[in-house]
Amino acid sequence: MPHPTIHHATVVLAVLSGLLTASAIAESPAEKRLPHPDAVPNTHPPGEVDNPKLVRFIVRTSADLLGIVVDEMDAKLVGKWQYSTHTPPYVGVGYLHDQKQGKGTSSVTYTPNLTQAGTYEVRLSHCYNVRRSTNTPVTIHHADGETTLRINQQQVPEHQRLFRTLGKFRFESGKQGWVRISSDGTDGQYVIADAVQFIPSP
Repeated sequence: MPHPTIHHATVVLAVLSGLLTASAIAESPAEKRLPHPDAVPNTHPPGEVDNPKLVRFIVRTSADLLGIVVDEMDAKLVGKWQYSTHTPPYVGVGYLHDQKQGKGTSSVTYTPNLTQAGTYEVRLSHCYNVRRSTNTPVTIHHADGETTLRINQQQVPEHQRLFRTLGKFRFESGKQGWVRISSDGTDGQYVIADAVQFIPSP
């Protein structure tokens, strides 16, 4: 377990970067939620990770994050996605990968319930290493249409090694907007799906 001083400093940096709320300074218990019922179960035993130094960046409960967060447990899955906890960091109980199968037919769609219309900074979380896709398509459906980006999931996300900013977009209130990760054009590499964060932007 990380030294308390190191943990505290790490979380304070997260608060300043806009990743976590101040409540995260206190150690948060693991989120008591079950994995997505449509996903293939995790095959790695608890505690087995490929890089123990990154365990401290795991966000155990999305309630500690700013804005509105939709984790993969509440997303709509198309195709075969498998749970894993082998490569930290991630949000909640783990993350999904596409098993390098069903390319072009697999997707994960995140639909937030936004209480107010307005502009939101959209952030996507994913773990990273050389086995990840370098051109993962991410589509944001917002009030002004749709925007599709290709992201490199081998690169380290800029917010606490976990979340990367996709941009700022205008959304209507309710469940009219969504973000979709798909596997189209990612042959031979793993696509990662974890959580999407919507942070109100002035």
